[in-house]
Amino acid sequence: MARVVASVWTWFVLAASFAVLTPLMAVTLLLTAPFDRRRLIVGRMFRWIGIITGTLCPYWRFTVAHAERRDPRRQYVFVANHESFVDIFLLSHLPWEMKWMAKAELFRIPVMGWCLTMAGDIPVTRGDRKSGVVALHAAKHVIDRGGSVLIFPEGTRSTSGDLLPFKDGAFRLAIELGMPVLPLAISGSATALRKHDWKTHPSHAVVEVLEPVETTGLEGRDARALADQVHARIRAARHARLGGAPTPALQSSAT
Repeated sequence: MARVVASVWTWFVLAASFAVLTPLMAVTLLLTAPFDRRRLIVGRMFRWIGIITGTLCPYWRFTVAHAERRDPRRQYVFVANHESFVDIFLLSHLPWEMKWMAKAELFRIPVMGWCLTMAGDIPVTRGDRKSGVVALHAAKHVIDRGGSVLIFPEGTRSTSGDLLPFKDGAFRLAIELGMPVLPLAISGSATALRKHDWKTHPSHAVVEVLEPVETTGLEGRDARALADQVHARIRAARHARLGGAPTPALQSSAT
């Protein structure tokens, strides 16, 4: 019974946060558009929905580890593994703004989709190569304006308990623009909200900022190797935090 009450409360907080912050985001976007072309202010307001919901859920505890590894003077292509819908709430706790590449279906959900659009996040259709190309062009536009982007190179949530292979689009983007890749290792969120289950569960989820990986001197043909290198780093960080020996690596697949 306690879990049902906590779950209802969490979804109520999420709905209430959207109800309050969506109109505020719209007004803020109108007022700040002339001088905030990167939508940093309205984007950060959107992340507050995740912060509020994650903080007020009785069963969830979120930790950001080693945020100091990000140099605030630099732009990055952030890449993160993807365990759960709860990753959205966890990653919102990172103390900086970046534009997320998210599945296009979310942009079609009333209110949530409006907020994603206002925040300047980037839609991509899973399995659609043309959509992926368009999304990467949008990411370049964000970077050209001085921003950073967050991409989930697995392309979908992993349900195996280990990482799925990384597609190499994010790494091609970083190499083309000469930008460092900053890996984010997510662990512990898979149990917070299980797939096809609306009830929240006890979880201590952590997003660990790993050391940046430079792309200076790399070429497009190096994207696959770079993707595998970052995959190995994130995978090792997750297993070090969760305990136990890593399971055999999954076979890589190119974009």
